[in-house]
Amino acid sequence: MVIPAIKICGISTPEALDAAIRNRAEYAGFNFFPPSPRFVTIRDLPVLAERASGRISSVGVFVDPDDGMLSESVTAGRLGAIQLHGKETPERTAQVKAQFGLPVWKVLSVSSASDIERAASYEGAADFLLFDAKTPKGTLPGGMGLSFDWSLLSAYRGSTPWGLAGGLTPDNVAQAIRSTGAPLVDTSSGVESAAGIKDVDRIAAFCQSARSI
Repeated sequence: MVIPAIKICGISTPEALDAAIRNRAEYAGFNFFPPSPRFVTIRDLPVLAERASGRISSVGVFVDPDDGMLSESVTAGRLGAIQLHGKETPERTAQVKAQFGLPVWKVLSVSSASDIERAASYEGAADFLLFDAKTPKGTLPGGMGLSFDWSLLSAYRGSTPWGLAGGLTPDNVAQAIRSTGAPLVDTSSGVESAAGIKDVDRIAAFCQSARSI
């Protein structure tokens, strides 16, 4: 089985970023959704961007962003990819990809087989699909520690590369990889001591577990 790539999402401090780099995670996720406890301001971004440069690939996480927000964040954060975690249509996803010239990740929220089927509509629009757990209406779109039935992923037949998110922790990530064959695993709340507070020991344990398969 191929050892998956690792993304530590919701990083907002130099200490958490250093832990992700030290433990050889491939991606660091910076959250640009203001209601999230992991929100990174444009003011704080340059320090993180400088620290990440040449050491880890930075992914900006957005929820239905306008072009102005994307432009400002891409520049300040030296982003290597844009992750869309809202209700962005395939058309909007393709537009962002064309306009900014960066790989675009589209998050698909999953609770049933029909959510996996939606992936087909993003073929050619998104460069990468991230299957995450669907959260209750009126709550944050992600980062809540919820998981979904991983067996649903067996129905995915698309050609777009994909990854797994949603409730992944140091304790369950190895089983998730064995069950799904996920080429990438993404965690946020699973490596925190409290909402938005990354735990460097849990980051290390997550990376170790993901590579132990």
